[in-house]
Amino acid sequence: MSVRILTAVALLALGLAGCRSERVSADEPKVKTPGPPPRVVQVIPAAERTLPRTVSATGTLAADDQVVLGTKVAGRLAEITVDLGTRVRRGQAIGRLDQSDFRMRVDQAHAALQQARVRLGLAATGSEERVDAEQTAIVRQARAMLDDARLTRDRSVKLMQQDLIARAQLDTAEANLQVAEGRYQDALEEVRNRQAIIAQRRSELELARQQLTDTVILSPIDGAVSLKMASVGEYLNAGAPIATLVRVHPLRLRVPVPEREGAGVRVGYVVKLTVEGDPTVYGGRVVRLSPIVEQQNRTLMVEAEVPNERASLRPGSFARVDIVTDVSQPVITVPASAIIVFAGVEKVLVVRDGKTAEARVTTGRRFGEDVEVLQGVKRGDVVVARPGNLTAGQAVTATR
Repeated sequence: MSVRILTAVALLALGLAGCRSERVSADEPKVKTPGPPPRVVQVIPAAERTLPRTVSATGTLAADDQVVLGTKVAGRLAEITVDLGTRVRRGQAIGRLDQSDFRMRVDQAHAALQQARVRLGLAATGSEERVDAEQTAIVRQARAMLDDARLTRDRSVKLMQQDLIARAQLDTAEANLQVAEGRYQDALEEVRNRQAIIAQRRSELELARQQLTDTVILSPIDGAVSLKMASVGEYLNAGAPIATLVRVHPLRLRVPVPEREGAGVRVGYVVKLTVEGDPTVYGGRVVRLSPIVEQQNRTLMVEAEVPNERASLRPGSFARVDIVTDVSQPVITVPASAIIVFAGVEKVLVVRDGKTAEARVTTGRRFGEDVEVLQGVKRGDVVVARPGNLTAGQAVTATR
């Protein structure tokens, strides 16, 4: 009995002690755990810059002129002095046909001209081709026969009036006079015919000389050879191609511009372009605009002229193009290092009231270390320059 009583007293004492300790703990003040200190970050305010307004597109460089160079006369190719990539100047000899037959044709035409001159009573050589028809031998002979026939007729008339000759003799004299007049006219026409033959022979000689000249194929443009299509010893018909030439300075840049942006493009606007594998920015100028908008893709074809004196650019190259439509457009820029890209979404961290906050942005052109912000950030907003693993809502200490 006494053991039970002692056990109950002990349990009661323990319960009272626990209640006292709980009361003491509840009355004591709670101690707050200190958080992490603010991170020091470098910030840069979003800046406003005045930059040219541009229309960006992609285009293709093309040769301003492309010529398929061929022969004007038929013959065997005796020489070709160019190959793929050869630079040529206007008037430079590209190839030459065998000239043997053409020289003989020139000699033949020259001999025929001399023959025609001699038949007309001119010297075999010389430039004068007109003569006085009355002074030519054939006309003088016809004139003499005409004068003799006229005198004979006149004498016959007088004798007939004196009844000294028969009527038949007078008729014969009249007929002889008419024949003499016909021969005289025929002699004049023969002289004119021989003069025409001289002109014909002169043309034939000039044609033969021209064909001899055409055996040498000359470049009609300054450019380069893009394709060689004939070899020495090959017989070529008239018009057969031997090489393709392209003009590489200046080049023609063809750019399809979207319809909504093409309305602001004008002839004379400055064009800047880059090509694959070359960091150089080349310049040009808009020279032509298509009068129509393509219905298939709703684009306006724009052509620009790009200087290429050093042949650094090649026809057929793909080009990224900026057409400058406004030389003073204000834009907002931030450092490219401040842009965070996650799952295709672009954003920056801005500092507000000592803490970071996310701002979704839409970026545009890049200017060296800076990038254009089209929306999401205003001028003067403080942006974290290098966010790293910094997240929104963190306390920061800004430095510049």
